[in-house]
Amino acid sequence: MTTIFNLAQNWLAQDPDAETKAELNQLIEQAQAGDKAATDELKARFDGRLQFGTAGLRGRLQAGSMGMNRVLVAQAAGGLAKFIQGYDEKPSIVLGYDGRKNSDVFAKDTAEIMAGAGIKTYLLPRKLPTPVLAYAIQHFDTTAGVMVTASHNPPEDNGYKVYLGKANGGGQIVSPADKQIAALIDDVAQGNIQDLPRSQDYIVLDDEVVNAYIEKTASLAKQPKAEINYVYTAMHGVGYEVLSKTLTKACLPQPHLVTEQIQPDGSFPTVNFPNPEEKGALDLAFKLAKAKNAEFILANDPDADRLAVAMPDAQGNWKALHGNVIGCLLGWYLAQQNQGKQGVLACSLVSSPALAEIAKKYGFQSEETLTGFKYIGKVQGLLFGFEEAIGYLVDPDKVRDKDGISAAIVFLDLICYLKQQGKTLADYIAEFTQEFGAYVSGQISIRVSDLSKIGELMTALRQNPPTQIGKHTVVQVIDHLKTERQNDILVFIQDNGSRLIVRPSGTEPKIKFYLDAKGVNAENADQVLKDFDHAVRAMLRDEKYGGQDC
Repeated sequence: MTTIFNLAQNWLAQDPDAETKAELNQLIEQAQAGDKAATDELKARFDGRLQFGTAGLRGRLQAGSMGMNRVLVAQAAGGLAKFIQGYDEKPSIVLGYDGRKNSDVFAKDTAEIMAGAGIKTYLLPRKLPTPVLAYAIQHFDTTAGVMVTASHNPPEDNGYKVYLGKANGGGQIVSPADKQIAALIDDVAQGNIQDLPRSQDYIVLDDEVVNAYIEKTASLAKQPKAEINYVYTAMHGVGYEVLSKTLTKACLPQPHLVTEQIQPDGSFPTVNFPNPEEKGALDLAFKLAKAKNAEFILANDPDADRLAVAMPDAQGNWKALHGNVIGCLLGWYLAQQNQGKQGVLACSLVSSPALAEIAKKYGFQSEETLTGFKYIGKVQGLLFGFEEAIGYLVDPDKVRDKDGISAAIVFLDLICYLKQQGKTLADYIAEFTQEFGAYVSGQISIRVSDLSKIGELMTALRQNPPTQIGKHTVVQVIDHLKTERQNDILVFIQDNGSRLIVRPSGTEPKIKFYLDAKGVNAENADQVLKDFDHAVRAMLRDEKYGGQDC
């Protein structure tokens, strides 16, 4: 235990934050007094360190090397500063932050450390969406960018999302940069963060870059304008200000607002999880939409890089559309509007195979990437990219990351296009099914408290791959650890064309099962998916897969 106490005391001596300092000090005192629970908690807090990867950092706000806090962020900033100094002769960086607890503090600590390292540093003027930060990297042609956000994670979390500009194009980091940065962070962590030079010589930006983003995004609205009756929620995040100004600039109608969720609030008081995909998250929006007899609902996640859409079914029951449905509708619309041009429609390999069919019909190339916009954003000649987790890239010239603001503008442009023809969104979905077939998707997630359980389940699926799921035979198994992708992803394809993809989440402690099916019509496809979902859950309850309760 001496080592744990030494680590904790060393951390405590560096910590500039009164809250986490008091928290850790109390934990140390309780552990030294023999409190077993405090001792176990202390061990957990210093059992390694929060790992820096292609998603940057993301974790619980708490003291210790396994949490997000000012010591860990300063170490990360010091390591990143060393990396970009070696990456560029005249290194520069732009920093942004959202409305989560300590996002502004972490961003300002990073700005001081970057400036102290002699790096030209820009800081966005206030809480703003992640897409504005992604745009600012290209706007100022910086070497790198950092967005302090945990996107749609629980309120207790925060994160540190890293981008590389210049030759990297302004997208999120990919390997081997993540490993190189992680090694430099580890070097910095051997010392004391108080020894890192700091400077106030950084530039706090004005609204010029925000206005440039708004103007560029507004230009995506090309159709004659129409009256639209819709509802919007920012999910207690930072999306509303920029979206509203963009709507005004584009001469598009403003929505009815879910006022309880419209202003940034890092405690996310009205939702259990601030993710539009989570059950219950859109309940307030559904209530308002019914009261206003709205046509549909738009929702951004807290950092506004994702977009959710909901609409009433034939019985008037409000339901969120699956990310694959939105992605294919946007992809189809942009393919129609860009006929005759060259380009690539891209999605992650866990997203709908329908996008490839759209590309084929309209003469575009298609590409499936590994999961994450860090890969989609790197596709050469990209016209449109999406992934099923409600992330869309409709304007690759402007940003190289998913963008929930510009996706909202293009979606509204699609609605205006339909209204010229006297059609509704439901009509467009029906036409898509008639043209391409009824593609449906589902997902099963198993959340774990012990991360080793994820590896055990993936190993079990590899060692004992299912030969049959429900009534259908598995005709092909693809293990992407053994392909050129070199990624922990398993694919099981059935004799009826249904597809099951399994992968660990990159940002949360869970393993995800993606289900894709196709039917002759919507009703048939829904039944095929329902049967498939039931069969997969039954399969996972088998003891050879750990008897999973899902």
